[in-house]
Parts: sequence; structure tokens; C-alpha cells
Amino acid sequence: MRADAARNREKLVAAAAQVFGDRGLDAPLEEVARRAGVSIGTLYNHFHERQDLFDAIFPARLAELDRLAAAALEDPDPWAGFAAFVEGIVALQAQDRGLNDVLARRFPLASELAEACDRGFAHLARIVERAKESGQLRSDFEVTDFVPLMWAMSQIIRESGGAEPAVWRRFLGLFLDGLRADAARPLPVPALSGDQMAELMRGR
Repeated sequence: MRADAARNREKLVAAAAQVFGDRGLDAPLEEVARRAGVSIGTLYNHFHERQDLFDAIFPARLAELDRLAAAALEDPDPWAGFAAFVEGIVALQAQDRGLNDVLARRFPLASELAEACDRGFAHLARIVERAKESGQLRSDFEVTDFVPLMWAMSQIIRESGGAEPAVWRRFLGLFLDGLRADAARPLPVPALSGDQMAELMRGR
């Protein structure tokens, strides 16, 4: 790649990270090109699909999930590890609207991003199982229940950010208290299957 082409690519990635962070993943690509100081044609020369940009930006950011998961699994208190992992993910959502969208949706054409998300769900499954085995997390909580929780927190972050950016912590505390085993009551319907959840995430 020529030096000028490499510079343009770097500018596009930096601009896309800013635009998606401010406006979410559906932000106009024309705005990305404008902030990068290049034409929309140059953008498409480097990134043929919108999801190619996602692959260039978000896998590195999602690597933070590996650190959060390692800390959760090392915590001697499985509930504390679970709660800290969930809080860490929601904190990432609150910091970056683009990442907020990434955690709530599926992007099959962005292979590196999909791999990073799959790795995050594998971490979550281990953390959930550990907390359930300790008797602290309600036994009927499933990994697929986590995604609607992220959807709810995503909406809270969007709606409350202008008034009180940290209010999501209050609602997360309410959610987490409802997941404690000693507060559990029978649920009226079962959790969604993995296939059902994947279909819902693709449709968002």
C-alpha cells in the first residue's frame, strides 16, 4: 500500500471511530469521509462494506472483555466477579455509542468482530456458570438472558445521557439485585434459545 493510501486509511479508521462513537453504527459514511478529509469514493476504495470498518475498529476495543473476564474468573467471590464483569461491559457501552451498538447486535460480514463477540460470550458462559454453582446467581439465568439486559441498558444510556450520564449504574444495581439467587421467584416463560437470540440480534 502506498504511503498516501495508508495515511488515508488511518484517517478513515480514526474518523469512523469518532463518528460511530458519537452517533452509533448507522451514522452516515459521508460524515466519516468528511471528518477524514477524503472523498466518499476513497472511503469505499478502502472499505467496500460498512462492516469492513467495524472490523477495523471494534475487535481491538472488545479485547477489553478479555481483561474483564480474566479479573472476574480470578475473583474469589463468584458473584462479585459476575457483577464486576457485567458492570464493566455496561461501562464500555456508556463510553462509546458505537460499541453500545456492537454489544447489542450481530454483524456476520465483520468476521473479526464476530469472532471477538463470540469470545466474549464464551467468557460470559464461564462466569455465569461459576456464579450459579456458588449458589449466588439464580439458577434459571441463562447466557441468552444477558443480551436483553444489554438492550435495556443500551436504551437507558441513550435516553438518560443528556441529563445524568451515570444514572445507568442505578438501574444496573436494580437488575443485578433481581438476579441474586436469594431473591429468585419462578419465571413465567423460559429463556430464549441460542438460535432465537441470534436471529433477534441479526434483525436489530
